[in-house]
Amino acid sequence: MRGERAILLALTLSCTACAPALMKLPLAPGTQPVDATTALDAATRACRNLSTITAEIGVSGSVGGRGLRARMTAGLAAPASARLEAVAPFGQPIFIFVARDSDATLLLPGDRRVVEHGRPADVLDAVAGVPLDAAALRVTLSGCAEAARAQDARQAGDNWRIVPADAGTLFLQRESSSAPWRLVAAEHRAASGSWRAEYRDFRVSEPAAGLPQAVRLASLDGKRFDLRLALSQLEINTTLGADAFTVQIPAGTEPITIDELRRSGPLASSSSNAK
Repeated sequence: MRGERAILLALTLSCTACAPALMKLPLAPGTQPVDATTALDAATRACRNLSTITAEIGVSGSVGGRGLRARMTAGLAAPASARLEAVAPFGQPIFIFVARDSDATLLLPGDRRVVEHGRPADVLDAVAGVPLDAAALRVTLSGCAEAARAQDARQAGDNWRIVPADAGTLFLQRESSSAPWRLVAAEHRAASGSWRAEYRDFRVSEPAAGLPQAVRLASLDGKRFDLRLALSQLEINTTLGADAFTVQIPAGTEPITIDELRRSGPLASSSSNAK
């Protein structure tokens, strides 16, 4: 199907079993720390006041068992606006995804196909297996946290704090008692399956000090997606106009539903194998 062809321009077969192992995280023992609120505040200080983020993102890994390597540009704005553009080596973009609040559009310029007025999390789930809306995408890529319950935290040794949140669990780590706390992993529960975000390579220079430059998003079943994102050209709190989160639909572009995208896209093989 045409809706599959444009996306698969960025996909190549690879050995997904060769992917590095996920971070080994501690179990939460029964000890309740007295410093959980302080640790959480320190770990999320860099991302709490972000209004906008722009970045170039190198993507590698796999979706639905197919290897992936691509480059994207991203623009994210609070409270819930996003633009992702998958850049082709030449010619038109592979796809353009824009979302504002609960409305999303995915344009496949090469195929002249478009998904309009979809729920953002459903559209991204169909394309990449990652069930994130625009607000959650900004929080996830910046290594931030929402609805965390520091009062219910547990500790594992001196340098780990495990903090429950409404949609999962946050893992805070510091290298030593004098090092800063970092949010290094967050496990999420979703209807489509549990998944994890991992964070490394934190920036040390302003204005984006403390933000991660390496993000990994992986489904815990090891099948749906395992994406490694390298963020560069990171800028924060710049002005992004409303036109950044709109896309012009060329004349003659034909509609495609999310279900059609899901059936023909990179997750199709894993979905059929699961039946």
